[in-house]
Amino acid sequence: MLRANWQECDRGLVQRGDITIWLTPEAVASWNPTCNGKRGGQRRYSDLAIETALTLRLVFHLPLRQAEGFLGSLFNMMGVDLGVPDHTTLSRRGRDLNVKLHRVSTGDPIHLIVDSTGLSIVGQGEWAAAKHGGNGKRGWKKLHPGVDEAGVIVAQLLTESNIDDATNGEKLIDAVVGPIARVIGDAAYDTVSMYESANGRGAAVVVPPARTAKVSKRGPRSAARDRTIARVKEVVRRRWKSESGYHQQGRVENAMFRYKSIIGDRLRARTEGAQAVEAALACNVLNRVLELGRPASVAIGR
Repeated sequence: MLRANWQECDRGLVQRGDITIWLTPEAVASWNPTCNGKRGGQRRYSDLAIETALTLRLVFHLPLRQAEGFLGSLFNMMGVDLGVPDHTTLSRRGRDLNVKLHRVSTGDPIHLIVDSTGLSIVGQGEWAAAKHGGNGKRGWKKLHPGVDEAGVIVAQLLTESNIDDATNGEKLIDAVVGPIARVIGDAAYDTVSMYESANGRGAAVVVPPARTAKVSKRGPRSAARDRTIARVKEVVRRRWKSESGYHQQGRVENAMFRYKSIIGDRLRARTEGAQAVEAALACNVLNRVLELGRPASVAIGR
């Protein structure tokens, strides 16, 4: 493979370290929400303000109190007369914030590539045990990202650690907006229901069958899966991976590596809702990183 955009990619890598921050006039105007006309106290900060503060917290690896002070110092240096959400407000509002993945749709069918990775957490029980003298056993959750062929995260789920990958693979398929050409995943997604979910969206499935998989003899439970099993036995697994394009699965592994390198390998939030919001915000950060510049590789002859 040959990288065809060295200079552009190099500039993008430099921009990832640029800490220049600005607010658009639209963001300033939307910082404080309009009155909703209902009785009771009104919110002082819009969802945009909360999302901005929590995103900065993730990027700079800050606790909530330091994130409050960091945002306040930025506004002072910028000369912007805007209020700063306090850490209590950030904690409370961060539990049910509606975060949408930012992705520019091309309208073309995508190759959806799925996988999962673990993120460590300190839940309420573990935190209390540590506070009162115990060791505080650490738990973990699963992040299920779905990326396209460019590595952009187009769908994501955060679940408990005991939820199987194939079940969430079906949910990732349902969460994708727009047409899907292929669904690519490892052997953990080799289930009939996964094939049915993909076929329901008109997508082909590129998943290596389990080594013990056999073609069904009582009629095809999934004709597409049976064809894959037969082809793997015919040409051996390595050749099937090459001819099917399975090696694109490495793109989602790269996305998970970027997550743990840039964001970290643990969730800072302690409640379930806040953890889901944190994971969604982190995926948006990674998509923004890719917008700044990514390598374009082309195959060359040997």
